[in-house]
Amino acid sequence: MCDRSKRDTQATLEEKLGYRFAYPALLTEALTHSSYANEHGLVCNERLEFLGDAVFQITVSRYLYEKYPKASEGELSRYRQNLVCNETLAVLARKIGLEAFLLLGRGIEKKSMRAMDAILANTMEAIAGAIFLDAGARPDKRVADTLMRLLAPVLSGCQKYRSGDYKTRLQQLVEQDGSEQLAYRVVSCTGPAHDPVFSVQAMLNSNIIGNGYGHSKQEAEENAAKEALVLFGDPDICDSEDVGFP
Repeated sequence: MCDRSKRDTQATLEEKLGYRFAYPALLTEALTHSSYANEHGLVCNERLEFLGDAVFQITVSRYLYEKYPKASEGELSRYRQNLVCNETLAVLARKIGLEAFLLLGRGIEKKSMRAMDAILANTMEAIAGAIFLDAGARPDKRVADTLMRLLAPVLSGCQKYRSGDYKTRLQQLVEQDGSEQLAYRVVSCTGPAHDPVFSVQAMLNSNIIGNGYGHSKQEAEENAAKEALVLFGDPDICDSEDVGFP
């Protein structure tokens, strides 16, 4: 890709992000998957992904702390988990058409949709890290404004859903057609006894409609139900636009 074409492409993405990079090389690095970096001798986005995960966590934590002054620590943690997770970040990435801007190695385009969602979510985190570094010595407001604007489509979902509500909402959708049967299946339980990780599948009849992970069976079932709601295009998860900023 020539320099001018590259600049034009990045400008298009910057417009979608609502952020103009002072150092465009950071955005290029954020978009560079390890497969492409290995083929072309470049730096991949994994270090930015590491940083961006923390940036998302602190930005969303502060937003929730100020937005819900009466919420308990546990409630705030659940809200944050719903906002800063692979499923949510992948949905947001697809909303801005991020897939068209990724720098991927040969063969990656043949990956499954689930594998691509993981790449998209990781790239969103890398972009958050790039914005944080680009914003300079006092990045708080610029970074927060940009990231919360990107998260706007799902913010009202965290207001509407509480622990247990993903499963309840999914059950309500399934019950609209009395012939469908919803169930949850534990696939595995790994890790030490004091800190297990459960893997659960949400099943509609014999079809897998969601996968979830958690440190309890209930948490894993909630996450599986949430993924199923995203698959069904539930508007409270995917399409809420009526959220202001603090």
